[in-house]
This record gives sequence, structure tokens and C-alpha cells, in this order.
Amino acid sequence: MTRLAALVASALSALLILAGQPAAADRTTPLRAAFAKAAAAHDVPRDLLAAIAYAETHLDGHDGQPSASGGYGVMHLVSNPTTHTLEKAAELTGLPVEKLRADTEANILGGAAVLRSIADELGLDEAARKEEGRWYEAVARYGNASTPELARLYADAVYELLGLGFKAKGLRVAPREVTAERGPYAGARDLNAKEPNAIAAAPDYPSASWVPASSSNYTVSSRPSSYAIDRVVIHVTQGSYAGSISWFQNPSAQVSAHYVIRSSDGAITQMVREKDVAWHAGNWSYNTRSVGIEHEGFVSDASWFTDAMYRASAALTRNICDRYGIPKDRAHIIGHNQVPGATHTDPGPHWNWNTYMSYVTGGGGGSWSTTVDNSGAFTASGNWGTSSYSAQRHGADYRFAGPVAASDPAWFRANLPSTGSYRVEVWYPSDPGYNSAAPYIVAAAGGNQTVYVDQRSGGGGWRNIGTFTLNAGDRDVVGVSRWTTGTGYVIADAVRITRL
Repeated sequence: MTRLAALVASALSALLILAGQPAAADRTTPLRAAFAKAAAAHDVPRDLLAAIAYAETHLDGHDGQPSASGGYGVMHLVSNPTTHTLEKAAELTGLPVEKLRADTEANILGGAAVLRSIADELGLDEAARKEEGRWYEAVARYGNASTPELARLYADAVYELLGLGFKAKGLRVAPREVTAERGPYAGARDLNAKEPNAIAAAPDYPSASWVPASSSNYTVSSRPSSYAIDRVVIHVTQGSYAGSISWFQNPSAQVSAHYVIRSSDGAITQMVREKDVAWHAGNWSYNTRSVGIEHEGFVSDASWFTDAMYRASAALTRNICDRYGIPKDRAHIIGHNQVPGATHTDPGPHWNWNTYMSYVTGGGGGSWSTTVDNSGAFTASGNWGTSSYSAQRHGADYRFAGPVAASDPAWFRANLPSTGSYRVEVWYPSDPGYNSAAPYIVAAAGGNQTVYVDQRSGGGGWRNIGTFTLNAGDRDVVGVSRWTTGTGYVIADAVRITRL
């Protein structure tokens, strides 16, 4: 074994040991203690509970104020005309709804109780409850999605957080290998994947996925012949990506937007045709003349507004403006708060209009970025095969190998212009036979870091695996290891590295 391989193996072994432990316990914080208490009280995996909370709210209770769909607290306990997990939590814990709404410790306890009750309904016994992968169906149901495909989108986001790891508000969840057992959701449409041969209706914007809103939440029209389109309105969802999509499919919502954009990687879902009038602005005249774009997050929390989201949204807005002849200025690209008579404050004080508009007009494209495919600046042993089987591939082909108890990494090389912060994205085709926990090794400035990606879903597009401090120079930067207990072929296709 080479010295590099030995170092990688050592790092992976350390991570595997760490992955078997709960959230890091270097010092106790109130939030960490609350998750530990709730997990122990209801026999729920602590890091899984934390991942649900992070996916829903980034661990922010928003001072007891509800989300757009009526969800409260870090666990997003919902009370609306069709969903009553807040009331269910009160029934299960004996705590009043007022306390569950406003008190973070109580809210986490309530979320754990609801999740455990779902697990009991599904028949998870004591042994099954100790395996995070066995909770997938319970997590999917916790999200209260309107369709199986949205339930899968929600649960996949939670399990992706377990694979990548995260750190926020004094709580750290280390990356770990988890094979999510999707059960009945395995056959649901993967909304994260780009499907070149899909028969589903195509969106107006080619980079978007199409998931229709309920017909009760918008007005059918024939724009721009019926109404001229001369505005783009920027919104913030006050909720999660999957939750907002589900809410727009709920007939009782009486609200919708043309597009919804995800925080982590800028993925876009279209829900209302541009020819139709979405109910997003709270002003009929502005509804008829505009395209509404919702952005995942909360106005009070800047952590949701990522560079990936800004760039994806700006590209969409630029496309809309070009197609309808809309001037690319702040008189025609406006926030919801600028709509006459608006009672909403989004996108709020944390939205960076200067950055956003520079991307819209093309002036913000100066960041260094490189894409490395599985050819050229790429090395792999003879154990890696070559395939062009999947239409979701990047370029002509991709590499594959079976998992083994040795790293044998395939490496993507890049010449980084300076030491600094870089976003790393990966591209792979997805397939049920591909790996459930593929280890991506990033050669960061402080040492190798490993994250795990479920390559059974989300293929055919760029997936953000994190932001890392990388040293300048020409070297191997991102590797794909074969050392995993995940099942299925490990895939190495392409990576994109962008300086922030």
C-alpha cells in the first residue's frame, strides 16, 4: 500500500469509528443536550433527529413564528387545515401546544415523539430502531408530503445530510455511511435526478424539474397574450424546499409560485406554467404581470442564501428576462416586499441584491471554476471499469468499481490558483445498482475529509458536497474511494471545483 493510500485508509478508518458515535461531544450546548434528551426519551437516533431539524429549519426555531405551511420550531411541527403534527406531539408528550411552539427543548421532544410514533406504526422493533437506514420510511412520512415522490425528495435530503455531515449552532453531525432502506419509496420518481428520456411534461426552463402545483392554487391563463409579463418577483419560502413544493400541491394553500429553488445546490422545480397566473404576490395586478420565484429558507437566517442558490436563480431570472424582453434592473426584478400593498418582508435584509443582480446581468461570473471529467487529469487503477450505460453520464463515459475493504481511489486532479475556500460538486449517473454510500475524499488544507453520497439517486446533475479550504497548486483534489460498506458499484464521473 502506498503512503497516500495508507493515509487515506487511516482517515477513513477514523471516520468510520466517528460515524458510529452520536453528534460530537466536545462540549455540551443547550441544543446538543436537547437532542440527546429527546433521542433517549423516545429511542430515536440522535443524529437522524438532528438531520431532520437541519433539513427543516437549519436548527432555528424562529421565535415561535410559523413557517408558510404552519410549521413551528426547529422540528417544524405543523398545524394547518390538513396536517396536525403539532397537536399530535402535544397528545404524545402531554405538553401544551403553546410550549411546543415556542420552547426549543419541548419542540425537539415533540418531534422525537412524533417520529417514534410513526416508527411504531411501521413496526420498527428495538433492533431496527438502532439502524439509521431503517428509519427512512418513517422520515418520509414525517415530512407530510403530498405524494410519494415528494416524500422521497424529503427523506433523501435528510439522509444526504447524514452522508455529508453538517455543523451548526454548536451541533456537529459527522459524515457517515448509511444505506437508506427506501422500501415502498424506492419506486417513486427521483425528483433530484435529471431524466433525459422522461415522459413527464417538460418545464419552461430546461434546467428545472416539473412538479405541478394544485390547480386550486393558480389561475389558468394564456400569458403573454392575455397579460404582458414585465416583472420577476423574488420570494423566500419560509420553509424547506420539499415542504414548500408539497404545500403548493395542497389545495388548501391558496398560494403558489412558478419556481422553487433549493438552498444547498440551486436545484430548481417549476410548479406553475409561465403562461398561467401563480398566486404569489398578494396583488392581482402584479400576479398577472410577473413570474414568481421562491427560494428555500427563512428571511431571518442568512445561512440559507448560498452562492449556488444565487447563481441558479440568477440564471433562471436572466433566461426569463431574455425571453420576455424584461429589463434586467431593480425596477423590474423586485422583492415581494416591493409589491404594492405587500405585507411580506421577503427576501429580507440578508438577501444580497448586489451579488444577485451582478449574476443576473453577467457581471458576477469572475469566480474561478474548473470541471474535471474521468479523462485527462484523472487517475484510477485497472480495477476501475469504463461504462457509457447511463444517459445521465457527464461526457462520453464514466468509471465504476465494486466496493472493497481498501481505498483504491480514483482521483480528479486540478491546478488551484490560490489557497482559499472552494465549493466542490460531483456528477454521477444514478441507478438502483450503484453505491448507497460512495466515499468522496477531498484533499483539504487541514487533511483529507470524506463525505458519503448515495449514488442510487440524484444523478445527472451537479451535487454540492460541501465547501472546503483547499491549498493552491496542481494536485489530486477529489478522490472516489472504494472502501465502503455501502452496496452497489462505486461511480467516478466528474467533479467541479469553484472558488468562492
